[in-house]
Amino acid sequence: MNLAERDVSLRELMDDPDCDPRLLAATYRRFGLVNRLVAGWTGVYRRTLRPYLSGLGRPARVLDLGCGGGDVAAHLAALARADGLRVQWVGADPDPRAIEAAVARAASDVSFRCTGSDALRESGERFDAVLSNHVLHHLDTAELAAFVYDSAALSTGLVLHGDIERGRLAYALYGVGILPLAPGTFLRTDGLRSIRRSYRAAELASRLPEGWRVEHPARFRVLAVRDPRA
Repeated sequence: MNLAERDVSLRELMDDPDCDPRLLAATYRRFGLVNRLVAGWTGVYRRTLRPYLSGLGRPARVLDLGCGGGDVAAHLAALARADGLRVQWVGADPDPRAIEAAVARAASDVSFRCTGSDALRESGERFDAVLSNHVLHHLDTAELAAFVYDSAALSTGLVLHGDIERGRLAYALYGVGILPLAPGTFLRTDGLRSIRRSYRAAELASRLPEGWRVEHPARFRVLAVRDPRA
């Protein structure tokens, strides 16, 4: 397996509009557990997002771009509630199948919209923070530039884009570790393809505009950060 470069020719099975809807629905449901295990958002929330939101001293709005089945927004909302923070979380995804899965996780402080970052920007929407999970590896160079531009325009402050970091050990560990959760889903095939498509930290940093930085919030993870306060 050659992981020296991104394999952008690969397509994830769940991105096929004609994929099996039962497998897709099961994949979205199981993402909640998988992302808790590997995506590292609890740590990002505690180290970065919670201090930022609490420092605003007022109710906040946070946008999750490419929210998929909505599990990350729902998880972060639960953490913020437990901390007594008043936050409205909005998940946005242009795929109606994702939003159909996400609405099951809606709450009084969590809502979902079937739309993309460009439409939100053009409509004049603004949020106190913008984040995404596992979106960047789907994007080619031009799409990445447009996405980070939109996310920065949509946020009055913090932007956080979390993703996998490509590597042999990540590939090997995921291929074995996901086996108990994979039956009846696209998790194993798509996860391995995602790793092969993903950026390494230096690659991602070289493609981001001035004012962005790339961190390692957890092992096998990259986090693109734009923080105007820094």
